[in-house]
Amino acid sequence: MSASSAGFPAGSAELRLDPVARLGRLASGTAAIARVELQKLRHDNLDILTRSVQPLLWLFVFGTALQHARSLNGGYGDYRAYIAPGVMAQAALFVAIFYGLAVIWERDLGQLQRLLATPLPRLGIVLGKGSGASVRAIVQAIVLFAVLAIAGIGIHWSLLGVLGSLVLLAIGTAAFACLSMVLAAVVKTRERFMGIGQLVAMPLFFASSALYPLALLPVWLRAIARVNPLTYEVEGMRRMLLSLPVGDALWIDFAVSIAFLAVFAGLAARLYPRAIL
Repeated sequence: MSASSAGFPAGSAELRLDPVARLGRLASGTAAIARVELQKLRHDNLDILTRSVQPLLWLFVFGTALQHARSLNGGYGDYRAYIAPGVMAQAALFVAIFYGLAVIWERDLGQLQRLLATPLPRLGIVLGKGSGASVRAIVQAIVLFAVLAIAGIGIHWSLLGVLGSLVLLAIGTAAFACLSMVLAAVVKTRERFMGIGQLVAMPLFFASSALYPLALLPVWLRAIARVNPLTYEVEGMRRMLLSLPVGDALWIDFAVSIAFLAVFAGLAARLYPRAIL
């Protein structure tokens, strides 16, 4: 027996590879649930179309009404271009925040019990469902991008900017979907969840920079907006789509969004089995 082999107990190679194996199992579980969510999306084209109407109303009705309000456009010029990232994030927020309804629905149908009986990691289930919400948000954003191009609304069209904004949108949407699953694990009825979802979504939206610069907010509301993860998602998308000065701020926007996703994905994975009780 060599010295190197004598220095490790039996089975140590498996133990050393165990984190890699767990990571592979997590990735395969996430991909499996994501495929299921994508199959649901393929049969839900009408829902995607109707949900795409809401951000268009915000953009062309609200945005056009206040188009010449110089104090609201953040110095960019066209208020509709300024709120376009916020409108995308808002539409994705409302998709994600009610994603927990699917958990309650699956529990009532008995599907959740069967899903939790599989060997899939709980975190993989949560991330897979969050990926489904992200894909819906990306489809809505692509529709809105097409409308912006047709209407000639002056965002900065660059490949990195568009792709980067979609990535940040996907991260933020998955994070809010995980938050929704945490609520679904605690709230047991669809009716109560709907009320709580509205109570969570509306303050998140209005206490952010989605519709107006933070400088216009009173000090107390600005402090709330600074700890609102939606603010960082919107600001990051705005920097990339409007070609605003970036500096280190863009990395902070991504870091906050990723940290928000990590915290609530872990919490949802821990609470997810309680959803069937």
